[in-house]
Amino acid sequence: MTKPPSKDKSDGPRNAGMQDNEANERSFFADQPPERPLRGKRQDVAVDKDARQVHGHRDRLRARFRENGANALADYEILELLLFRLIPRRDTKPIAKALIDRFGSLGGVFGAPPELLQEVSGIGESVAFDLKLISALAQRSLKATLKERPVLGSWSSVIDYCNAAMAHETREQFRLLFLDKRNKLIADEIQGIGTVDHTPVYPREVVKRALELSATAIILVHNHPSGDPTPSRADIDMTHMIISSAKPLGITVHDHIIIGKDGYVSFKGLKLI
Repeated sequence: MTKPPSKDKSDGPRNAGMQDNEANERSFFADQPPERPLRGKRQDVAVDKDARQVHGHRDRLRARFRENGANALADYEILELLLFRLIPRRDTKPIAKALIDRFGSLGGVFGAPPELLQEVSGIGESVAFDLKLISALAQRSLKATLKERPVLGSWSSVIDYCNAAMAHETREQFRLLFLDKRNKLIADEIQGIGTVDHTPVYPREVVKRALELSATAIILVHNHPSGDPTPSRADIDMTHMIISSAKPLGITVHDHIIIGKDGYVSFKGLKLI
C-alpha cells in the first residue's frame, strides 16, 4: 500500500509566516500615495539633466556673490539669489527677470503692492509677503542710520531713505521729517495720503505738529507717482505758505524734496526757497 506523502512539519508555521508578511506588505503599500505615471527613459533623463543644470546654476551664482560681492551680479541675479530661498523647488531666473521687467528695477519690485506682485507668474501670496517684509526691513535700517547723526550732515542718507520709502508708491504721500536744534531726527511722519497726483496739505497742521514735538526745523517730502519729480506751481505755493506759517514761531523749513521714480529734486537746490 502506497503511503500518503508525508507532511513537512515546518509547512504550517512557514506558510503562516508567509501569509503574515504578505498581509504586512499589502497594508504598507495601501498606505502609500499613488505612484506617478511611468515616464519614458528619455523624459526621465531630460528632467534629471534640467535639475542638475538648475542646481549648478545656483551654486555658480552663490559662488560669484561670495567671491566678488553684489557688484558682480545684475539686479535680476540678486533677486534670483533671494528667490532661491523663497521658492526652493523652482527655476527662479525667469521669475526674477519677469519681476524686473514688470516693475522696472529692484526698488520697483520691493515697492510694488502685494496684489500686483502676485500677478507675476510664480509669485504667490507667501512670496509677495516676504518681499514686502524685506522691503520694510531695508527701510527701517535706512531710518535707523538717519537717527544716528545730524540729518543735514548725511544728506545722501536722507535721499536714500526717502527713495526707499516713497519712490514707488502709487499714490501721493506728504511726509514730514521733524528735527531738533542739533538737526537730529525727532520723528518721521506721513501727514497725508492723496490720489495719484494730489495730496491735501494744511500748513496750520504742519506747524501745530512741529510745536507738539518741540521741533525747531522741518524737511518736507512728497512723491510724484508719475515718476517726474518736477515741482508744480501748487507745490511751490504750498511750500511758501508753510514757510510763512512756521517762521514766526522759530521753526525753519530746511528743504522740500520731491521723490520720483526717475530721481528727485530739492527746492533748496533749485533755489526755490
